[in-house]
Amino acid sequence: MKIVVLDGYAANPNDLSWDGLARLGALTVHDRTPEAEIPARIGDAEVVFTNKAPITAATLTACPNVRFIGVLATGYNIVDIAACRARGIAVCNVPAYSTPDVAQMTFSLLFDICFHVARHSESVHAGEWTACPDFSYSVTPLIELAGRTMGIIGFGQIGQAVARIASALGMRVLCHSRHHTCTDMPANCRYATLDEILERSDVITLHCPLNEGTRGLVNRDTIARMKDGVIIINTSRGPVVVEQDLADALNSGKVYGAGVDVVSREPIAADNPLLTARNCVITPHIAWAPKAARERLMAVTVSNLEAWMQGKPVNNVAE
Repeated sequence: MKIVVLDGYAANPNDLSWDGLARLGALTVHDRTPEAEIPARIGDAEVVFTNKAPITAATLTACPNVRFIGVLATGYNIVDIAACRARGIAVCNVPAYSTPDVAQMTFSLLFDICFHVARHSESVHAGEWTACPDFSYSVTPLIELAGRTMGIIGFGQIGQAVARIASALGMRVLCHSRHHTCTDMPANCRYATLDEILERSDVITLHCPLNEGTRGLVNRDTIARMKDGVIIINTSRGPVVVEQDLADALNSGKVYGAGVDVVSREPIAADNPLLTARNCVITPHIAWAPKAARERLMAVTVSNLEAWMQGKPVNNVAE
């Protein structure tokens, strides 16, 4: 059985091992694959792994041997699921491997907006504290989170992890999800409508999947319904936000600050309006990337393929 990894470097930048997959078939690993070369790289392989290299219906037509697609991530919007379902191709993702890390990044972005720790450290190293006539000063406004309201859009495992941290900080938490499945709701946390979250939240954080119902969810109209001075955090998918609308709201002061680990086009385009927007913290899609998380990703990736080979596929989003 031929196994091809199209873009393995982000998940394994040579600090992990591909041996688990190599023992299951003839393995070829590419660090990166330009989109135009995807069909040729897949060739006659039966098993394909991808992180962000798109698998389209046209690619599947050109590569009729494909029977299994493994996504080296939780989100699987880069695969044409309908085309796979029509062809009987299993598409297995890796859910929940980075839950603690994405929750941690959510608050890393939020804390930076509230206290700008690095900026204050730079000020101290530049000699501004030494020259200050007072024992204390701040170069930006400082924001206390206790007693404020966080709205969480998307309340799966990551959203619930974020809610637990927010609750521990003394925040009130409103959560919105299509499915009310949480059985262990943290203190000061309850389900709410999207309208209530937009209107009442001091902080809105996005943890929803990208689909036609969430694409462009944060836009000029929804931002207008938010509180003046709201903070917006996005660690889900870039296209959930209309970036020009968010940039305009940041520059006008309607939105106090934003923290994003994802953008609509990655790597970020030089003309992305968020790059020049006021009080916008941007990180290069790293919430998922601590080594411990990637070790879990690799382990589940191997077990997904093993389960499929045994005729008992798990994590199959194309069922």
